[in-house]
Amino acid sequence: MSLEALFVPARPAEALLVLLHGWGANAQDVAALAQYIHLPQLSFAFPNAPFAFPHSPTGRMWYDLPADYRFFSQPGFRQSPQLQTSRQALLDWLHSLESSTGIPLARTVLAGFSQGGAMTLEVGLNLPVAGLMVLSGYAHAPLELTAELAAPILLVHGRADQVVPLRAAQQVHDALAQAGAAVEYHELNMGHEIQPAVLKLMQSFVEETVFPPNSPEKRSRIESD
Repeated sequence: MSLEALFVPARPAEALLVLLHGWGANAQDVAALAQYIHLPQLSFAFPNAPFAFPHSPTGRMWYDLPADYRFFSQPGFRQSPQLQTSRQALLDWLHSLESSTGIPLARTVLAGFSQGGAMTLEVGLNLPVAGLMVLSGYAHAPLELTAELAAPILLVHGRADQVVPLRAAQQVHDALAQAGAAVEYHELNMGHEIQPAVLKLMQSFVEETVFPPNSPEKRSRIESD
């Protein structure tokens, strides 16, 4: 199964930000965020989840949520057929990106909002990416930490989130920190959303992970400021 995606290319492109949408949203919903991250040599990719959302004709989902789902890493949930299908499709798509964008995974930041954040953790922890960003996300199953976690990870969550409980993000943070991951963790005064403060954190994280301090891109940002 292949994934459809929206691309916002940069010319020249030096790095790539992949952003996964949440449950019931679609690629178009998160593609609008590209205009608020001011890194001229950063390309963007926004894939659509493979499954239609049952409650909206335009929505997509990475997997359906059972009525009793509580966002606290339920053992056995990784065996969900829809999750397994989405996991493989996303992995195949990510591995194919360099051939179409010219940008390797080593200069790609993988990010996701809500259910997209869960998918970021599901596939990103064992990929040689530059970094991971989990925004208002959770772990849908206990994290499989099978290798040294070299990529830095940004976790951002709202204290007033009434969709994904704050405790779910804290659980992810604790598991990653215990595994020795380089985690940057922020709790903000917001709900289940991406506010301007989150966009600033995202931009800073991308700058630090894929644009070294002395790179032309970073120098141009400093001069323009």
